Amino acid sequence: MWFNQSQDEVLKELDVDLSRGLSEAEVEKRKEKYGENKLQEAKKKTLIQLFFSQLNDALIYVLLGAAVVTLIVGEYADSVIILAVVFLNATIGVVQEAKAEKAIEALNKLTTPRSLVRRDGETKEINSTQIVPGDVVILDAGRYVPADIRLTTSSNLQIEESALTGESVPSSKFYDKEFTEENIPVGDRTNMAFMSTLVTYGRGEGVVVGTGMETIVGSIAKSLNEETDDMTPLQKRMDELGKTLGKLALGITILMFIIGFLQGRDLLDMLLTSISLAVAAIPEGLPAIVAIVLALGVTRMSKINAIVKKLPAVETLGSVNIICSDKTGTLTQNKMTVLKYYIYDELVDVDIREESHEAKDEASEELIKSFVLCSDATANKTESTGDPTEIALIVLGNKHGMTKEELNRLYPRVDEKPFDSDRKLMSTLNEENGGYRVHTKGAIDNILKISSSILVNGEVKPLTEEMRKTILDRSIEMSNEALRVLGVAYKDTKVKIDEDEMEKDLTVIGFVAMIDPPRLEVKDSIASAHMAGITSIMITGDHKNTAVAIAKELGIADDITQAMTGAEIDELTDEEFAEKINNYRVFARVSPDHKVKIVKAFKKQGNIVSMTGDGVNDAPSLKHADIGVAMGITGTDVSKGAADMILTDDNFTTIVAAIEEGRNIYNNIKKAVIFLLSCNLGEIVAIFVSVLFSFAIPLLPTQILWVNLVTDTLPAISLGVDPGDPDVMKKEPRDPKESFFARGAGSRAIIGGLLIGSLTLLAFAIGLAERGSSLFESADAPEDVLIYARTMAFVVLATSQLFYSLTMRNETKSIFQVGFFKNKYLILSIIAGTLLQFGLISIPFLADAFKVIALPLNDWLIVFGLSLLPLIANEIIKVFMRAYRKKNNLPL
Repeated sequence: MWFNQSQDEVLKELDVDLSRGLSEAEVEKRKEKYGENKLQEAKKKTLIQLFFSQLNDALIYVLLGAAVVTLIVGEYADSVIILAVVFLNATIGVVQEAKAEKAIEALNKLTTPRSLVRRDGETKEINSTQIVPGDVVILDAGRYVPADIRLTTSSNLQIEESALTGESVPSSKFYDKEFTEENIPVGDRTNMAFMSTLVTYGRGEGVVVGTGMETIVGSIAKSLNEETDDMTPLQKRMDELGKTLGKLALGITILMFIIGFLQGRDLLDMLLTSISLAVAAIPEGLPAIVAIVLALGVTRMSKINAIVKKLPAVETLGSVNIICSDKTGTLTQNKMTVLKYYIYDELVDVDIREESHEAKDEASEELIKSFVLCSDATANKTESTGDPTEIALIVLGNKHGMTKEELNRLYPRVDEKPFDSDRKLMSTLNEENGGYRVHTKGAIDNILKISSSILVNGEVKPLTEEMRKTILDRSIEMSNEALRVLGVAYKDTKVKIDEDEMEKDLTVIGFVAMIDPPRLEVKDSIASAHMAGITSIMITGDHKNTAVAIAKELGIADDITQAMTGAEIDELTDEEFAEKINNYRVFARVSPDHKVKIVKAFKKQGNIVSMTGDGVNDAPSLKHADIGVAMGITGTDVSKGAADMILTDDNFTTIVAAIEEGRNIYNNIKKAVIFLLSCNLGEIVAIFVSVLFSFAIPLLPTQILWVNLVTDTLPAISLGVDPGDPDVMKKEPRDPKESFFARGAGSRAIIGGLLIGSLTLLAFAIGLAERGSSLFESADAPEDVLIYARTMAFVVLATSQLFYSLTMRNETKSIFQVGFFKNKYLILSIIAGTLLQFGLISIPFLADAFKVIALPLNDWLIVFGLSLLPLIANEIIKVFMRAYRKKNNLPL
């Protein structure tokens, strides 16, 4: 590893002279060997490939099989309808996913276009894609790092690496730092600079040790190229359902042939009958309905600031029981903020929600004034520049009415002693009161070493050892709370002094304690998630103590025993880590690989995992998670490209709202599925009983297709957009292994199907009886009698399903408890479906096409009476279910 090699070893291995750099001839050789310094793009799917990928579904295979069979037997209208459904479903999926894979393009955009290098003894600016291993690169403030670099010189060099490591403050770099151990997190490799990070302070030089895909960012790109798109819970359920329905259709066909053979029926008639049953067994509109419901869910999610890129991700949110969240910028505000300041012997809290404060006393004023004057940053309400720590000090001054612009005007800076990593101090010399004042800020222990007095209640007093100990003890208390402590002191002088005299015999004023604070609304959101059975996990590149302090404040963790570092993760095998992972809530000092390992370990325990993040380093884990959530404002293009969902307001609260929406969407899809299966079971019952007892077939294939694709579809879609259950977040997350038929749903589907099928047969029998025939004579009944009886059965089948949809809105609550008119779309779809059914049998050319006939008024009364019975029966069942759950203290 380059970071634990000495400079001489690195230079020897790369065969480069620091003073001259590479020759142009050598550069050309290395270009051929290593290629250009850019990231490889993942091979994109064409629209055709995307389209066919949508067809990779068991239910779609069953529909295509049905289309082939109907085509062979000459039922062309049925074939066209089935193929149209398949095409519609695939098209919806393609439209939603065509723009989803942009992560690698965004990674390429992060590389800087121009860089300073030394070649043939000359410094020149070149395109960063032309850099090769061994190039000597010059770094200064404001430049992006073009490749992975082993530093050879540095002067106060600080590099912003938050997008890569998750740390909220720039990392100080030291060219002469050497490491002996190998497993050092990226954020601790202080003798290295990494591609796509930003130099914020100082300057340095280094030799390129990795380009393109061989960089840390390149390793992230490789992981993004991996095929990691697992099936979502909904896709698994639909796949399972498709296989079940396919087996059912095949089994019915075989059974019909056996029964027909034993009954001595004509085999061609039996084939047509089998097709009728196969059509009845398969809910042709289901794939399209699910796609439409998900697409409508995407629209609703966008209104709560959540942009979903892939349709199944909407439902996946509803299954989430683990939220792995990056700390910096997601749980915290991604800006250093002063929380407290100390003046002997008093600790003063700073309310971060208040925009203005008054200084407590003269000492407080002096402390704030010194910090502002001894800073190079700028900050106002709209923008800020400079080191995040210094920006926090400027903001503190602004809150107390001491702006940098005004203080600089009153007390002009005439000299300074820049920050040095050895001294850990910075000093400025400003004009004040006809003389000069030195302002020095830095590490509090170093401030105390160069101070001889202290400001107490506005008076300068000698600094005793007891006072030093008191101040250090208080600063240690702040550090243990993961607060960053920065001390300040001053010295007055009559004459202008040089740098050597600035930092001697100072007067200590006090110190500030700052942190990257939590977002104000996040704590309540985490509590809401916990109530819903969702565990929140913090994953960060920051130090363990800092991470635990934030986690405790937010309610994520109770103590440090629930925290683990990346180095500790490396000591465990994947199996050992997966076994222990449920004991931890905080993961600190982690690399991108660690984040992926954490997500995989949680998934291995059977969890549905959401990962939130905004940095480049979050992209692999976003990709591997069941649902990756990127921040829309602070997030990098890389994280947005890798995610399934983007929060446009960067608000953790939106995640909880999105999970609630996802739960309701899944429940609505389940309602639609159970409703459609109940209806199709009713069709199977009516036809199967007729074949079993040698009755005439009460429904033709075209009539079944009409019901499945028109009459059923409207209420099914309306159930898909049913208003959400207000109690949905009071329940535990759904078991990802739970089938559609769990919790009594299968029983309800069977009961509903038996009722609908039985009543359809009863209507067929009534129609035969009105024309002087009976079920047992129906096989030999005249065509006009069969047409009339089939019309009765056809209308009862359609209208009973329409009315039955009302009772499907809730498993236990009555249609009045959920609000009869609350789902206006469902009411309209029932009315529309009834009118369509009336028009179909009343308009002559349509009636001829579907082989039906207009019914008189008295038969309509019979039809509606029979059609209401499944609805009434299910509402009665709900009464007993509510009584049972109430008795056993179960949620309604």
